Amino acid sequence: MNIFGFLKYYKKESILGPLFKLLEASFELMVPLIVARIIDIGIKNGDKPYIIKMCLLMLLFTFVGLCCSLTAQYFAAKAAVGFAKRVKHALFEHITSLSFSDTDELGTSTLITRMTSDVNQVQSGVNLTIRLLLRSPFVVGGAVFMAFTVDKTSALVFPAVLPLLSAVVFGIMYLSIPLYRNVQQKLDKVLLRTRENLTGVRVIRAFCREDSERTAFETENTALAGIQKYAGRISALMNPVTYLMINIAVIVLIYTGAHRTYDGYITQGAVVALYNYMSQILVELIKLANLIVTVTKAVACGKRINSVFAVGTREESTASEVPAPVGDNAVEFRHAGLTYKNAADEALTDISFAAKKGETIGIIGSTGSGKSTLVNMIPCFYPATAGSVLVNGVDVKEYPKDALRSRIGIVMQRARLFSGTIRENLLWGNENATDDEIMDAVRIAQAGDVVDGRKKGLDAEVEQDGRNFSGGQRQRLTIARALVRRPEILILDDSASALDFATDAALRKSLRELDYDPTVFIVSQRTSSVRSADRIIVLDDGKVAGTGTHFELLENCAVYREIYDSQFRKENA
Repeated sequence: MNIFGFLKYYKKESILGPLFKLLEASFELMVPLIVARIIDIGIKNGDKPYIIKMCLLMLLFTFVGLCCSLTAQYFAAKAAVGFAKRVKHALFEHITSLSFSDTDELGTSTLITRMTSDVNQVQSGVNLTIRLLLRSPFVVGGAVFMAFTVDKTSALVFPAVLPLLSAVVFGIMYLSIPLYRNVQQKLDKVLLRTRENLTGVRVIRAFCREDSERTAFETENTALAGIQKYAGRISALMNPVTYLMINIAVIVLIYTGAHRTYDGYITQGAVVALYNYMSQILVELIKLANLIVTVTKAVACGKRINSVFAVGTREESTASEVPAPVGDNAVEFRHAGLTYKNAADEALTDISFAAKKGETIGIIGSTGSGKSTLVNMIPCFYPATAGSVLVNGVDVKEYPKDALRSRIGIVMQRARLFSGTIRENLLWGNENATDDEIMDAVRIAQAGDVVDGRKKGLDAEVEQDGRNFSGGQRQRLTIARALVRRPEILILDDSASALDFATDAALRKSLRELDYDPTVFIVSQRTSSVRSADRIIVLDDGKVAGTGTHFELLENCAVYREIYDSQFRKENA
């Protein structure tokens, strides 16, 4: 996808904007001739009525030109803002459809930068392009043409100085563009550093790293300021050098014009008109150079946005209908494997097991063994790169994405709430749920005290990321959110890590007593959390090290026994 294709929705604005700008420029090119007539006829002959008439004509041209300019600005702004809106909508929709692998590869900071500063830069480029891309060359060419209609001999100064002016303007621009690209890259680093510090401020303070982080930020910010100053110095050469050349050209023009006037070939007003046309050329060349710099930045940002669109959504399914269930297994892994993007080795290798409907499956293993990756393959957050994962006997890749995930309630490893109210957060599980259904899920999740302890109950405010709740409260509310859906498959990904043992035990007891029989996956590093599961799968370095009940694994699986002993050493002693 090329984001500039969104301009097709604004063809009218993209055509009318430049046309009105050209019309405004045409009136601007007429003004020096009117000034020349005022000097040569009105002032020379002392004809006040003629001067007033010409001044009124000039005001009329100015007013009409202003109206044309405002109209062009309106069309340009409408096209640019509408274009940016469509790009943001499409980009946001694309980002939300990306698989976890794609999101991991791109990074959150990169996606935020693309959605904000990059889109804004492209919007500015589109706005200026519509307004100035045709206007500036038109005024430069028109000024040279009009100068030759005034006096061919004096106008020879224009084609002589124009190449030199262009060389200076575009030469400086040629040097500046790579520098501004570097500025954008440095800015990205500063933004990344800022985001990391703001989101991790508690950790920074806990480890007394304020001074080192300030130093690191100052280093990157100083580097950004340095390259900005360097780029600014080169860009700053444009005005003095071009004005110097224009002033030299004006001296030559006035000198030539004076001789031509003295010899009677041209009038004094003609010399003033030629001077005004020279000034118009200078202004438009500088505008054109700035436009090209802005457009270059916009194109670079557009390419960065396009690179996000180019990332494939491998989890997308072409299926339009929900496939019929096959067999009795709720979930089945058939020699499934997963290799992360750009990774050398598999994260999961040859995973095979089946979970029947209504079973509780415990998944345990050391840190980095692939527990979260395994359960994230069930809703196809990470599509299998080898083998297959089946839900109700059908490969998850053959399900429509929404149909698959509507069957699954998942509680992520990191409990995340969104700004709003408790009720609004829990309705994510089922937007049609009644208050009674919500409170049932809350009680099962052992979160009754969380809701009852707030003055407004379900209408209590939730701040961004749920920061006005403790870690354990957030975990229980996210479990309730998953239960509101009454899912066929419930995945609890280390979702009780912040709960005390009593609350964790009460939660597991409530899940066993549900009035329906979901297939439950409990991911944990605690053997106490999975010991009552119908079957426990032990992972070790991305492979299945053992499968069975708690007591079977204690006898037959060294990895499970080692985990159990490390947690209950005193009891075993």
